[in-house]
Amino acid sequence: MPRLNSLRGRLILLVALAIAPMAAMTVLTGVREREHAIDVARENLQRVANLAAANEAQSIEGARQILRDLSSIPDLLENQEDCSVLLSDILSKNTDYVNFGLIQLNGDVTCSAVSSVGMVNLADRAHFRRAIAERRFIAGNYIFGRVIGKHTINLTFPVIKNGDVKAVLFAAMDLVELDKFVLDVQLSPGSVLWTVDAGGTIISRRPDPASWFGKPIPAELRPALATRPKVPVLLTGDDGVQRLYAFARVGKPDISEYTVVIGIPYDEIVAAATQDQLIAVVGLVVTITLALLAAWFGGDLMIVRRMQALVRTADRIASGSLDTRTGMRYEDEEISGLARSLDEMALALQKKEVERDAAAASLQAADRRKDEFLAMLAHELRNPLAPISSGAQVLKMAHADNPAIARTAEIIARQVEHMTRLIDDLLDVSRVTRGLVKLNRQPLDLRTVVEDAVEQAYPLFKSKRQQLELDIPHAPMGINADHKRMVQVVANLLNNAAKYTQEYGHIRVALQRDGALVRLVVADDGIGMAPELVARVFELFTQAERTSDRSQGGLGLGLALARTLVTLHGGTLRAESAGPDQGSAFTVELPYDETPVQAGPGGAQPAGAAAVRPGKLRCLVVDDNVDAAQTLALFLEAGGHLVHVAYRATEALELARAHAPQLCFLDIGLPDIDGNQLARQLRALPQTADAQLVAVTGYGRKEDQEKSIAAGFDQYFVKPMDTAKLVHLLSLLTPDTVQ
Repeated sequence: MPRLNSLRGRLILLVALAIAPMAAMTVLTGVREREHAIDVARENLQRVANLAAANEAQSIEGARQILRDLSSIPDLLENQEDCSVLLSDILSKNTDYVNFGLIQLNGDVTCSAVSSVGMVNLADRAHFRRAIAERRFIAGNYIFGRVIGKHTINLTFPVIKNGDVKAVLFAAMDLVELDKFVLDVQLSPGSVLWTVDAGGTIISRRPDPASWFGKPIPAELRPALATRPKVPVLLTGDDGVQRLYAFARVGKPDISEYTVVIGIPYDEIVAAATQDQLIAVVGLVVTITLALLAAWFGGDLMIVRRMQALVRTADRIASGSLDTRTGMRYEDEEISGLARSLDEMALALQKKEVERDAAAASLQAADRRKDEFLAMLAHELRNPLAPISSGAQVLKMAHADNPAIARTAEIIARQVEHMTRLIDDLLDVSRVTRGLVKLNRQPLDLRTVVEDAVEQAYPLFKSKRQQLELDIPHAPMGINADHKRMVQVVANLLNNAAKYTQEYGHIRVALQRDGALVRLVVADDGIGMAPELVARVFELFTQAERTSDRSQGGLGLGLALARTLVTLHGGTLRAESAGPDQGSAFTVELPYDETPVQAGPGGAQPAGAAAVRPGKLRCLVVDDNVDAAQTLALFLEAGGHLVHVAYRATEALELARAHAPQLCFLDIGLPDIDGNQLARQLRALPQTADAQLVAVTGYGRKEDQEKSIAAGFDQYFVKPMDTAKLVHLLSLLTPDTVQ
């Protein structure tokens, strides 16, 4: 066993070993004292509850004796006036009660110590009916007296003559008087005492009895009240105070069904034990402190000081001060060796820090350039896509009667839309792969998705003269998914298969239903994958080795995006390959959806001139890209609108003053002043103060959009423009009559 070379370490270890048993005994003793205090409190509390219940039972027993004696008076049922006088005399001698009375079998009170204005009928009182049915003394539940107008309990006793119940005597006890029978029960501050009837209604309470009469006992006490546990239980009241509650029945079952409940705050019960524990802990802390001080100062001060110097040096190095050194002389002993190692480590870290800072600066610059490049790339790619998209729409509107041209225009528009989506994915690939894409899910037929994806990928198959085999069933393959995103998934799988399959190769697409799943398999006889590539093929930027006949390349994003999108749809995507040159297979499994399939994006009628209301708008198109400006103008003119085109902001302002356009399409990146500044100037002109301003730009970031809206734009379109959205906007703005 290695020996301890530090004196301080040896002393501290010895102190810890010596104090550990003491600390354990202190904790154990404290726990036992607390448990003992709780046990003693339970016994005393139950005894107090039984005493309070006995006192109240004695008062109720007195009432039963009075009623029994009254029931034996022969003339009680004969003369109502004499009966009332007798009961009034008894009431004056028993101040605990507020009324005595006689109830006939029909419920009418014919004799009462307290006179009432009219006839009182108590046939609905449960205690009255029970006294007749059970032929015995009954202590009723809480009631508010109809005659006396006070909180009471009614104690009833049947009058039996010749074996038959002739009437029922009752004594109404004031709950304020009932409460005095437990006044001799001493309760500590924060304690509570209830007496509740069989229905859980409070008939006595300390403290503050008057405000509690007739109210239900707190809900947290009801389960325990129903069982009346013989041992007090710990519960938290409605005031948030944790108390130990004891339950005791008031008298035997033939006396009452009342229960006395007493609760004492738990903190008060364990207060003494807690104080003893605190004293013991303080003593233990003091003992440990003195022992550690002795161990500390009993060591070699020189060793302690030198070790502290080393610790301070290490802390400064850890905080980033790599030029810190120990300043110690290196001698032939352990601490000097540690100091030498610490200084050498600081020197090495200082050199590494310089190298790391240089590398970090280089990475930050590269990342900044990458972001700037991607933003500019998206802008420059969207600019040529905008005139292509608008031109396709113009062709479609101008040659709607020519199926071939209309079909070609639809294909162009669809491919432009797909290209736009790829640009968006390239700019925010991390968002897609982390599952932050918003899906527009609806019932779809997966067969239609496959057909649209094949249409996108077909040019690649054709260029490589590959054979595509489709095994698609006749029955619908229903799924609940985003049409565009699912087309993107299948198209990525088809493009991947085409890229990694040689010329004249074979690609097979099979679609089938398997119980609650719909399964899509894209298989090829291409170059295949090694096992290690199969394991990571869905990672970002992962690609197989390029070959001379595979010039299509790619960024390694397609499969990663596909898998993420499938997962977001609640499905799975897996890859399989028997090895190099054995082909590959990708299997998509999605939950089957029986919801009737609605018309997909391809089946809806395209919005066109028919969707626009009669009339025309005066439009101004401002874009330094001549093709984009002219194609947008052609699209607007095809819809019957009057269009003026400007390629610079100064030209736009002149046209605005001359023609007062109602709708202005402004490019943001203009050569003289940007579109945001132009929008502000147009808002300042009386001719265009109320015009609709639409931003048309290749920048699609959120901050760019917010900046343009703040400049006064009403709408924000990212190139290429969504023509359906544009047509909808035109339909809203077009006046009903030509101006």
